[in-house]
Amino acid sequence: MERPKVNIGIDGIQRTKELDRQISMMVAEIFSAPTGKEVLKYFRSMTIEMVNGPNVSTEELRHLEGQRYFVALIEQRIAHGHRSKQ
Repeated sequence: MERPKVNIGIDGIQRTKELDRQISMMVAEIFSAPTGKEVLKYFRSMTIEMVNGPNVSTEELRHLEGQRYFVALIEQRIAHGHRSKQ
């Protein structure tokens, strides 16, 4: 007896492949609009492009890394949504 294949989404959460694809397509649609692109650019400037000096605390760095993860997840969803359309 073959088990159904488990699908783990981009975010590490188990859901159907179709639902994961739908989420990515919705995120891609939102952030493909001019306003969405500007918002994502703003998010990147506050997170991924942020550089800290040697005096940053562990707590501050962990907080920033969590924010960076979330912005990177949005970007991964956008790329997945675009691939899903093709």
